[in-house]
Amino acid sequence: MSKRKIKFYLRYIPLLILGAFYFIPFLWLISTSLKGSDQIFSHPPKWIPNPVLFGNYKESFEAIPYLKYLLNTIKTTSLAVLGNVISAPMIGYAFGKLKWPGRDKVFLIVMATMMLPFTVTMIPLYSLFSKIGWINTYVPLFLPDFLGKAYFIFLMRQFYLSLPEELLEAARIDGASELWIYLKVAVPLVKPAIVTVALFSFVWSWTDFMGPLIYLTKSEKWTISLGLSQFTNSYGVDWALLMAASAIAIIPMVILFFFLQKYFMEGSINSGIKG
Repeated sequence: MSKRKIKFYLRYIPLLILGAFYFIPFLWLISTSLKGSDQIFSHPPKWIPNPVLFGNYKESFEAIPYLKYLLNTIKTTSLAVLGNVISAPMIGYAFGKLKWPGRDKVFLIVMATMMLPFTVTMIPLYSLFSKIGWINTYVPLFLPDFLGKAYFIFLMRQFYLSLPEELLEAARIDGASELWIYLKVAVPLVKPAIVTVALFSFVWSWTDFMGPLIYLTKSEKWTISLGLSQFTNSYGVDWALLMAASAIAIIPMVILFFFLQKYFMEGSINSGIKG
């Protein structure tokens, strides 16, 4: 066996094993969604349902107003992604390529907010939104995204730092305004990072549970994450229907990642080139 093949096996076999390890929960979810209640807790566990109950997916749609929750989730997620795609590149550009007094100190303060857990800001934010009258609206779920999130700002700043300064200086010498440089020069060069921001933002907003739980008081405005909780009642959990509904809920994320994985990987890697 050649050295090249040995290196190939040593590199990819551990990755395949690790990937399979993380893929097992997804396979178990699909398997459980096709089982009857008598097979879910059988011992030893059965990976292949017998019989296969595709009707669980239909029943999960009929058990809750799934389409309404889906539309609500699409609405909040789309606005959250739009907010992050607009705010993060702009703020990241200001921290990465513009020189202004106190820039680094302000950036440290922004980064320090990442260390604050949500439980610390939960009550003050609820009190603020309640006084404004935004409880039971979708505004609290997407407005913070238009103001910039620390992690996305950091990611975009790191990517901007990898861009040649000479490229921007040449545009400034030619008399271009800073806004024109940002829109026509900087943004086209950081598209992979923007796609990464959009993908992360989509996943976080789509799967958010605490936000809708706190701010949405009426069930007709619930998102999918809250809607899935309806499969839990005082008599227990209907695991088959819950797994079927959960499998449907993660399909958009799988499809999105499948089509954008090239940009996602490029953005994740290049964002840490230069610190």
